Amino acid sequence: MNTIKIYRTIFLVIAGLAISCTNLDEQLRSELEQGVSTVNTADLLIGAYTALNEPYQQEQRWVLEEISTDAAIAPTRGGDWDDNGIHRAIHLHTWNADNSYMNNTFVRLLTAVFQASNVLRNNPSAQQAAEARFIRALAMYDVLNFWGVVPYREDLEDFRADPITLQTQEAIDFIASELNAIISDLPSTGAAYVANQNAARTLLMKLHLNKGAFLNRQSPTFEAADMNLVIELANQVEASNRYTISAPGRYFDNFAPNNDAVSSENIFTLYNENGVRGGNVDRTWNTVSHYNVVPGGWNGWCTLSDYYDLYEEGDERLGIYYEYPADTMRNPDQRKNVGFFIGQQYNMTTGQPLNARNPSSQPLSYTREITIRTSGNTLETAGIRVMKYAFDYSVPSGQRNNDWVVFRYADVLLMKAEAILRGGTGTPAEALALVNTIRTNRGVAPFATLTLDDLIDERGRELYWEGWRRQDLIRFGKFLEPGQVRTTLSEPHHLVYPLPSQQIAVNPNLEQNPGY
Repeated sequence: MNTIKIYRTIFLVIAGLAISCTNLDEQLRSELEQGVSTVNTADLLIGAYTALNEPYQQEQRWVLEEISTDAAIAPTRGGDWDDNGIHRAIHLHTWNADNSYMNNTFVRLLTAVFQASNVLRNNPSAQQAAEARFIRALAMYDVLNFWGVVPYREDLEDFRADPITLQTQEAIDFIASELNAIISDLPSTGAAYVANQNAARTLLMKLHLNKGAFLNRQSPTFEAADMNLVIELANQVEASNRYTISAPGRYFDNFAPNNDAVSSENIFTLYNENGVRGGNVDRTWNTVSHYNVVPGGWNGWCTLSDYYDLYEEGDERLGIYYEYPADTMRNPDQRKNVGFFIGQQYNMTTGQPLNARNPSSQPLSYTREITIRTSGNTLETAGIRVMKYAFDYSVPSGQRNNDWVVFRYADVLLMKAEAILRGGTGTPAEALALVNTIRTNRGVAPFATLTLDDLIDERGRELYWEGWRRQDLIRFGKFLEPGQVRTTLSEPHHLVYPLPSQQIAVNPNLEQNPGY
């Protein structure tokens, strides 16, 4: 059986009803089992990395993390972006177990778990096994984050057996034990798109920082031992001397088409290279861009003005003219080409102002005002647009080269500061200095003091649209609060998502989360 046929077989097995399913086709199972010994382990490992692309790169996982919060909204624009209300439901917290984002994210994350586990039964080297276990731990962490439980199939030989369901504490313990067991077998240096020791440390930091919120989402507690472990792990990342906060004017190096070479912060990324492999990083532009700008897009998602107003004037993270090799636009006026876009938009080659498409006489001027449904004159212009990844103009079509950022050094420092404020070893002055290290390089004045409210806002400014906002708001007790468009307090059961009804139907070991 050739490699392509093996991948097709694996995909069909998974896509049928995901790895949580029980009633898999006997013939497909037979083919999979027969093909195990002929599979190249290195190819299987690449497949496991690739399985992270779809949920992460501004798609399923990203939607559940960002569009459910104050950071992003996917308004229905006339007949566009309706999709049976699935986007509106995520932002308004009116989702249910049949929302396709629930099932798609669940399936894709568990696909990554399966692909990683499959590497382990094909005679991997010690490093290959460690990389696969990291990928599996990362995907399981996100399942825990969203649903509070994790279906897990340890035995990949007998698909007739139902996966077990790890409850919250069991899942935390399993993920922690996996990461601690593999750190010494992961590389300490090398490319950020290869699972490495600091990536494992960063994931462990997130696990222990969020542990209290996972165990009690409505009233999280933060044990000193967990906070001290977060600080210790951060110290180990710092001691590796591999990272520095981007210099002033270079924040967007972390998201550039050549970020694998120029970023000083990226700890773990997902590989994207034209003509080789990668994921749909184009969605970072397609989902937000108006049809008439370059790059043109689908005129959809945006941020909210309340979120935009978290920033101070002059904050580099709001956007700048960012000069980078893959920018082939003339941009004669050196207009902003990354960050948040508001007001009149321009042709980046000629410098001329752009108009909307319908009516074509209307200036293309993005507005602060946004509603969950837009129509009339605001149909194409409502909402501040966000482009965090500098567009790869060097690639006429196909896969862009920006690696997708999962873990970044700035996040490590912010988590360490938070752990200190939550009772870990250290002083408020130390936490303040960590945050100001970041703020100074972003072009804004340092804080004089630091509170937890300051810290959640700074995390919002620094990590916008990177896929952590919902998790952060839950940990800080702010996720249920009303906002600019969702104006009512959400019910506590919304702190976890409903398990997809399709998965409960085929796995008797899954029990629906309370409230759904």
